[in-house]
Amino acid sequence: MTARLDHIVIAAPDLAALVGWFAVRTGVVAQPGGRHPTGTQNALVALTVGGQRGPQYIELIGPYDDAGDAPRPTMFGIDRLTGPAVQTFAVHPVDIDRAVHDALAVGWETGPARELSRSTPEGELLQWRLTQQAEVPARLDVPFLIDWGATRHPGETVAPALELVEFARLEPTAERAEALRREYAAVGAEHIDVRVAERAGYLLKLRTAAGEVVEFRPEPG
Repeated sequence: MTARLDHIVIAAPDLAALVGWFAVRTGVVAQPGGRHPTGTQNALVALTVGGQRGPQYIELIGPYDDAGDAPRPTMFGIDRLTGPAVQTFAVHPVDIDRAVHDALAVGWETGPARELSRSTPEGELLQWRLTQQAEVPARLDVPFLIDWGATRHPGETVAPALELVEFARLEPTAERAEALRREYAAVGAEHIDVRVAERAGYLLKLRTAAGEVVEFRPEPG
């Protein structure tokens, strides 16, 4: 059973700066999202595929803008970032609890699916279930699993949008790439491309309204 690509996470130590950086790169200003109990807040951009809207989006995420000198959240490795980076992604399996079990069978501990929520700027309550690894720092080379339940998917409600051209996981060795393919396949995400490349990380290509393809790759170092 295929697990659909749900969203791609781009994180940074400052959300406002991240939104500005992304706007310069793509010409699109992300729509404000909301706050999470993990100490993070986000902004969203819908993704089209083949020109069609669907249940997928980009999440720009960073610490609360009023966090002051408080320690930065560990979610998505935000506490270790010095600038924007494509950090990880989420997939929506047909059965999230079954996917957790199937991942464990190949040695991948996704963590249990737990309930989270946030309110939109308009006051609408969004609720979902997602997995969060107990391991700290969490693995970012594997997706987390998400199930939106009865909540309308953000990718179908957010106004700004970009076309998804390409998304892939990059690994420096064939052995590591093959190991990841097995883990992805365990949760139905075998359609996510895993390639051998010089640096580990994610390749993301987006097409702007002007037809320009913008590429995001792992930074050196």
